Amino acid sequence: MQLYPAIDMKGGKCVRLTQGLFQNVKVYSDRPSDMARLWCSQGASFLHLVDLDGALAGRSVNEDAIKDIVKNVSVPTELGGGIRSREAVKNMLSLGISRVIIGTKAVENPEFIRDLIDEFGPEKIVVGVDAKNGMVAVEGWERVSSLTAEELCMTMKQYGVRHIVYTDISRDGMLTGPNVLATKDLTEKTGLDIIASGGVSSMEDLHHLAEAGVQGAIIGKALYEERVDLRQAVDLFESR
Repeated sequence: MQLYPAIDMKGGKCVRLTQGLFQNVKVYSDRPSDMARLWCSQGASFLHLVDLDGALAGRSVNEDAIKDIVKNVSVPTELGGGIRSREAVKNMLSLGISRVIIGTKAVENPEFIRDLIDEFGPEKIVVGVDAKNGMVAVEGWERVSSLTAEELCMTMKQYGVRHIVYTDISRDGMLTGPNVLATKDLTEKTGLDIIASGGVSSMEDLHHLAEAGVQGAIIGKALYEERVDLRQAVDLFESR
């Protein structure tokens, strides 16, 4: 199981939100690249970056911080938040980002994902599926669509998508444990690389995800609050 330490950026700083609410923000570092270097020193082999301001604005906002991270680490990075055009995808890949995560646009215009896969390849494009009670939420989680998470994943699979970041919004930043059943269900029904996001609070949660056959897990607040030891987690789950 691939582990992805999360670095969420707002106003150029490394922060964590609770349940995706922008008023529930806690700053962990004034310089996100310092956190990136810390996680890499503890064995991180892939980083998960989120431009929170970008998710709301619909365009990249924290580009300087993103460039700083890419310049300071040697591991691959994936980035989500406000990437809604071909030009934005191309720009992020040109900065050295390894994989770009598309959320809102995948719901509003699925063919856009197909075109991106055709141009950049399936290893460069990840679809972010954010769900509230099983229904997909968009626009920085501000609006809930009429699509189920499974429906969106199956459409994306038809278009060549291989990687999905699946977030249960109700659990994000709550340290209440991920939605293992829903993530396992998606993994088994779609056959895709489903990356669990939201709610990981302990090594036990990671064990549950690994036992469920989930391919990847994003760890955010649990790392920042020192509930998960990254070095130990990498040894346990990435080397199986």
